[in-house]
Amino acid sequence: MRGRLASIGAEESLLSEGWNLILTEPGACAVPHDIPLSAQFIPAPVPGTVAAALEKAGLFDRENPGPLNTRDAWYLCRLFDAEPGDAILRFEGLATLCHVFLNGQEILFSESMFTAHEIPVTLSGGDELALCFRALGPRLSEPGPRARWRPQMFTPAGLKNFRTTLLGHMPGWCPDIHAVGPWRPISMVRRHPVSIDNVSVRTVLEESGVGRLSVSLHSNAEDPAMLLRCGGMEQPFEKVGDSHYSAILKLSDIEPWWPHTHGAPRLYELTLVSDGVEYPLGRTGFRRIDVDRGADGDDFALLVNGERIFCRGAVWTTADIVRLPGGRADYEPFLRLAAAGGMNMIRIGGTMAYETPDFFTLCDELGLLVWQDFMFANFDYPRNDKAFLGHVHAEVEEFLHGVQASPSLAVLCGGSEIHQQAAMLGLPAEFWSGPVTDEVIPAVVARMRPDVPYVPNSPYGGAMPFSPNAGIAHYYGVGAYMRPIADARRADVRFASESLAFAHVPQQRTLQRHLDVPAVHSPLWKARVPRDRSASWDFEDVRDFYLQLLYGFDPAHLRREDAERYLDFSRAVTGEVIEETFAEWRRKGSACNGALVWTLQDLLPGPGWGVIDSTGEPKPVWYAMRRAFRPVQVVFTDEGTNGLDVHVVNETDAVLDVELEVVCLRGGKQQVVSGSRAFKLAARDTERLACTALFGAFFDTTYAFRFGPPAHDASVARLRSLADGATLAESFHFPCGRGKALHEAAIEASFTRDGDDWFVDLRTDRLAQSVHIDVEGYRADDDWFHLAPGAMRRVKLHALSGVESDIPPAGEIRSLGSSHRVAIEG
Repeated sequence: MRGRLASIGAEESLLSEGWNLILTEPGACAVPHDIPLSAQFIPAPVPGTVAAALEKAGLFDRENPGPLNTRDAWYLCRLFDAEPGDAILRFEGLATLCHVFLNGQEILFSESMFTAHEIPVTLSGGDELALCFRALGPRLSEPGPRARWRPQMFTPAGLKNFRTTLLGHMPGWCPDIHAVGPWRPISMVRRHPVSIDNVSVRTVLEESGVGRLSVSLHSNAEDPAMLLRCGGMEQPFEKVGDSHYSAILKLSDIEPWWPHTHGAPRLYELTLVSDGVEYPLGRTGFRRIDVDRGADGDDFALLVNGERIFCRGAVWTTADIVRLPGGRADYEPFLRLAAAGGMNMIRIGGTMAYETPDFFTLCDELGLLVWQDFMFANFDYPRNDKAFLGHVHAEVEEFLHGVQASPSLAVLCGGSEIHQQAAMLGLPAEFWSGPVTDEVIPAVVARMRPDVPYVPNSPYGGAMPFSPNAGIAHYYGVGAYMRPIADARRADVRFASESLAFAHVPQQRTLQRHLDVPAVHSPLWKARVPRDRSASWDFEDVRDFYLQLLYGFDPAHLRREDAERYLDFSRAVTGEVIEETFAEWRRKGSACNGALVWTLQDLLPGPGWGVIDSTGEPKPVWYAMRRAFRPVQVVFTDEGTNGLDVHVVNETDAVLDVELEVVCLRGGKQQVVSGSRAFKLAARDTERLACTALFGAFFDTTYAFRFGPPAHDASVARLRSLADGATLAESFHFPCGRGKALHEAAIEASFTRDGDDWFVDLRTDRLAQSVHIDVEGYRADDDWFHLAPGAMRRVKLHALSGVESDIPPAGEIRSLGSSHRVAIEG
């Protein structure tokens, strides 16, 4: 389903070639004929943006961008190949104030970046299509409806009056790259004499397990013979009104769609058969999503198909801040890494832009739940402007229609931090809400996607919208507010739709290729570090706080004396914080039902918020998240004088025969005490055991009693499958801090080949923290992990694009706290 008026079987051609871009002064040209012949014409990709066209021509630098919203941008195209006759011109997204001309006559004025348009035209042959994107910058300073508050994070305040993305308008958060141009496809449609359009699809999974598929459509054929086909079953359409038809198909043996951490994301092909001709309608899945708010009403937990799901993942930014692309190939690298990293939810925040149905198709396939904010954030939006509210209604309808068959769509949210912004400025609760998020959007959602829970805002709930102990939170106690990791439990987080923002350092190879400057000391480096506007600190300061907290080093001293070592500790520490925080949130007895990290990907290479850098390469923190997000997991929690608890999690639907072993090490090598237990781990269950119960006697596992010097510096929990002996998960605890457990580990490493795949085999004589596998042309299956002494650890290598697997790999292995670097060759 591409658009609400799209016709099945219609002839559609993309108008993507032959476009030229001309920039003029604001208002200098009223119509295309006014453009001077001497104007500089630049070839322009469509769909695309002014920034993308200028960058391709060598006239724009994304790392040092100039303003793009201070001039008019004209796109011109001659439709040489278009046959004369009636047609429909479809514009799927025009950013933002756009006049469209055909042969010099204006046929459309668009005021919203987020709405599509279909304009019937009569072509004469050799027609000229022109688009003028008027400079938005001057319009942003015009007075509009009076606002009750003004957020500080966006510039200027006039953005609230226009339906455009906030990307490019958030100083300290993202580069000032303004979205201008035909950012979504332009196409020409010629309908057949007999057309089928306005196709509506709805799926329901009943509690009994029966799937119900409802499809309605419009057809102007005379008594068409139409069938709906899905899951090996068929159902004829019935006429329900003038040219309107519907079919309801019940499937008793349906396999439900699951997030990939909890089952298989099963999809079914939908096919419309009309007068013997088959028309594919795409794929859909059957699932049921409910919200459990708990006995006190303060909870927020998603139940998928009746099962409580611990949601974890990250907040999406964009696949490319310059191009704002919307194709499958653009999304796929990031979303596949999200799934491979154990994430089961992606949130598209209200400060970003709507993504295309291709995004949701991939999430359907990968088993990724999507939390979708509508594009409203922080502002006091116009309340009584009928034209503005009309744009809102149209954009919500069009977005929902495009993703109407997607089972991955899990939460619809009115916007981001509107309530929080008002509350933090001291306004009473009656000022927080508005008709956009409380009336217009939920009415459309209830009609078009009643199967998807709706929340008015994020965060939402509690005495204050930003209180993490009720409803939906943006939790930065651990992170921006530099609280100890114990705050993750003390805050009683129920659901964090964003959390744990840090300036994550990329792999060294990324820096060498894209930001080869002295870390921290260079202004070019510092420009890539995110910060809140007007704050006296940035997110590198946040990271340094936890480096000192976890390792005991003075970051400034370490950076000054050994910059390379400082960067390695910086790479390791944010992952350690995230692993320990999620251990608190996933433990047995936790009230937390999910948390999403801010953000999935960076907008430019460097120490940004993203856990994946802008080149598509995972940062070291991504591997830590992958470990923290395992469906079958073991984690430690420090319970003080109650000792060290170990929690074993099984989110799968299978009973597992497992063995849990816990070992305490002195000097990273000598076993001081150990214990193990074999047991059956029930499906969808979590078990908690005290380590002393495994040992059979008291041992000061947390060094809480302090009777003399500590007897150990690390504890290791290992969960094995009794079926095949495979290690399912490991966890580590450092009773005196990680800095007291850094050792000169002697790591042995070698390459092994099995078929077409290369592996690294690793052993160590003592605990090695944050082992890094650095092999040119390959990405390790795991990296920056702790390696315990004893059994050999085998890590698979994935060849990057363009690497021939027949060429033996070469690289080195290193770990924190050790001066040894192990060179390895295949």
